[in-house]
Amino acid sequence: MLANDVRHMASRFDLDPTLASASLAAALTDLRVTPDRYVPVRYAGASGDFNPIHLDTEFALSVGFPGPILHGLWTMAQVARAHIGPEGDPTRLKRLSVAFRRVAVPEREIVVRTTVRETTANRAMLDTVVHQAGTRVIGKAQAEVTL
Repeated sequence: MLANDVRHMASRFDLDPTLASASLAAALTDLRVTPDRYVPVRYAGASGDFNPIHLDTEFALSVGFPGPILHGLWTMAQVARAHIGPEGDPTRLKRLSVAFRRVAVPEREIVVRTTVRETTANRAMLDTVVHQAGTRVIGKAQAEVTL
């Protein structure tokens, strides 16, 4: 269940939205996604970022990476996706900042874990971390969303 669902349920049952937003913490679940090996190719086409560290195995290995790496902004997009949900309204996301820690690679599961730091009657402040194979790839992500 997403924050929007919590607000909708609160209004439907004449509940105080402030109290309902407290249940947001219980409603958040980890987003788990395993990018296939073609994600960097598709994202390069969409973003225009054709840096060979994302596309060329030999080049990526020659500069010290374990192979092609995911685009950082693709990984950041998974944080945004976790905050609005698969059918959510992207206009709910009012602010997002992340701190990249390590690179992420295709074909390994990425886990986006969000916790609620604070809520008001109509907003929530969220803290998020992203792990891949036990390594934190994004830390100290912070977001503000409307409820």
